[in-house]
Amino acid sequence: MSMSDNVYKLLELTGSSSVSIEDAVENAISKASNTVHNMRWVEITNTRGYIDKNKLAAWQVTMKIGFTLE
Repeated sequence: MSMSDNVYKLLELTGSSSVSIEDAVENAISKASNTVHNMRWVEITNTRGYIDKNKLAAWQVTMKIGFTLE
């Protein structure tokens, strides 16, 4: 099946991590995979850092996940 044959639905998520931006993305995808199937792509739309006591404490990454409809 080629990409042009699919219909995609978009889901917007925000993942967070005190480790890294990549970990925040992985956390969101991993949690979504419990209920969302056929995820195919991710588009990062926003990246933020949370500051606590004048230090970077966590990353927050907002993304759109595209998944195919069954």
